[in-house]
Amino acid sequence: MNFIKGFSFGYMSKRGGWKEEKAKESLRLLKERCAIDHIVLTVVAEQDKPQSTTINWKNHQDVVSDEEIIGMIEYAQSLDLTVILKPMVNVSDGTWRAHINFFDTDVPCEPKWSEWFKAYNEFILHYADIAEKTNCYMFVVGCEMVNADRREQEWRSLIDEVRKVYSGLVTYNCDKYQEDILKWWDAVDVISSSGYYPIDSWEEQLDRFEKVVKHHQKPFFFCEAGCPSWVGGDLLPNDWTLRGEPDVEVQKRWYEEMFRATSKRAWVQGYAMWDWKANLYPMERAEIDQDYAVYGKPAEKVIHDYYSSIK
Repeated sequence: MNFIKGFSFGYMSKRGGWKEEKAKESLRLLKERCAIDHIVLTVVAEQDKPQSTTINWKNHQDVVSDEEIIGMIEYAQSLDLTVILKPMVNVSDGTWRAHINFFDTDVPCEPKWSEWFKAYNEFILHYADIAEKTNCYMFVVGCEMVNADRREQEWRSLIDEVRKVYSGLVTYNCDKYQEDILKWWDAVDVISSSGYYPIDSWEEQLDRFEKVVKHHQKPFFFCEAGCPSWVGGDLLPNDWTLRGEPDVEVQKRWYEEMFRATSKRAWVQGYAMWDWKANLYPMERAEIDQDYAVYGKPAEKVIHDYYSSIK
C-alpha cells in the first residue's frame, strides 16, 4: 500500500452538491493547501432509527447521486489524486451509527440483524460496483459500526461479496479503541481506524494496537483522524457534540502531537484527516469555526508541512 497523505471530503453533502463548481474548487484547494495525494470520498445515507432495517439511499434527495459520485471521482483523478470510496450509514434521529443494534437471537415481531444486513449489503455492493468501474484504489466496507462489529460472519460474507465486484484494496474503518477488539481483520487487505485520541494518550494507544497490526502483518492507516478547534477539543477529540470557546491553537497542537507520536511508528502508513467540506465557510470565519475543519486555520499548515515532508 502506498503511504496515504489523505483527507476525507464531502461528508453530509446532499444531492446536487457535488455538481456545483464550488465543490470542485473546494477539492482543488484541499490538494493545494494540504499537499494531499489521496482523497476519501464519503457518501452518506441514513436509516430512520437505530433499529430500522431499511436504509434510505436509492434516489434519495439527501444522498449524492451516482452521476455526481462518478463525476467527482473522475475530477479527483484528473487532479492526480488517488480515490478511496467510503459509503457510510447515519441515523436520522441523531443516534450515532455505532448504536445500530439488534438482538443476537432472532425474535418474532422484532427487527433482526439478518434484515439489516440484507439492506446494508445491497447498499455497500452498489457503491463497490461504482468503485470498480471508476478504478478507485480502495473501498471502505463500513465505518465505526461498533455494535455491528461483533457480527463476524455477516461481515465476512459481505467482504466476500464485495470482492466479487471490486478488485481493489478493501478496508474497514473501525472506531477508536476497537482496533484490538475486532475479530475479523484477516478478512480485509488494510486495517484502518478512527484516530480521535486525546492529545496526552497517543503513545499509550499506539502501543495498544501496534500488536494487532504486527500480528496480522497488514498495512494500517487512520481512515479518520482529527480534532475540533475549541477549548477542550484536544482532550475529547471524538466528541462532536461539545463546544467550548473557539481556539484554533488547540487544534494545531493536537495535530502536532499526533504527527510527533505516529511518525515514530513505521507501521502507520497514512491518514485521511477529518474533514474537508465540499462547501467551504468564508475564510474570515476560520478563527471562530469550532468544527473539525482546518481550512484557513493553523492546523492546515501543520498538515501541509508534514505531508510535504513525506516523499
